[in-house]
Amino acid sequence: MSRLPLIGITACSRQIGLHAYHISGDEYVHAVASAAQGVPVIIPSMAQLLSPSDILDGLDGILFTGSPSNIEPFHYQGPASAPGTAHDSARDAATLPLLNAAVASGVPVLGICRGFQEMNVALGGSLHQNVQQVQPFMDHRHAEQPGQPLDAWYAPAHDLHIKAGGVLAELGLPERIQVNSIHAQGVERLAPGLRVEALAPDGLVEAVSVEASKAFALGVQWHPEWQVSCNPHYLAIFQAFGDACRKRARQRDAEASHKA
Repeated sequence: MSRLPLIGITACSRQIGLHAYHISGDEYVHAVASAAQGVPVIIPSMAQLLSPSDILDGLDGILFTGSPSNIEPFHYQGPASAPGTAHDSARDAATLPLLNAAVASGVPVLGICRGFQEMNVALGGSLHQNVQQVQPFMDHRHAEQPGQPLDAWYAPAHDLHIKAGGVLAELGLPERIQVNSIHAQGVERLAPGLRVEALAPDGLVEAVSVEASKAFALGVQWHPEWQVSCNPHYLAIFQAFGDACRKRARQRDAEASHKA
């Protein structure tokens, strides 16, 4: 009987009181366990102690999560962020080289929101820091209202055009779906080797795949982890990611058995 794949989930570094923590959201962990059907493994943002090869040797796939923080703009030669912008330098140092190494090694990758942006930056692209300030893009942020439940935050916000012939289309997603929208940053310059998978109505790139990847390598700007089992389009993404992780798990186990 084959084992469940071990799926890494990136973590943000946080200071809570006097103590430092590595934190991943429950929705990501739950989606990996329930929809991708893997064992979630939190990856701490500790680039000074854990090399990408150390991490990849033990995993069958990696989910690069969303975050309240933004990638520091010097990583893509962007201008300084506005005062008060949240950054996470420890996460940047850990995830950007890890993403490059994962793609190069054929480890399945799924990037969500910040993780989608990390994919673009790690592979040589750049970001708009506030797309709502750039023509012709609309405001992709969520309008906060006091006491508003999370369901309202993650409710469908705009249409998405799925490009024909890509990974998402091959998963059975129709030409148009609706997605949530909780981000200010967006793709400015698309990284070499990335294929556009989906566009917002204003033309903003909202999903990409790595064209020459040896395994599943997809990034999406929206949040398919939110109530993933209730949305067939979101579920299809996590199931495909899980299938790719299971394939790698079987390959790794076969190689280990052969060496034994």
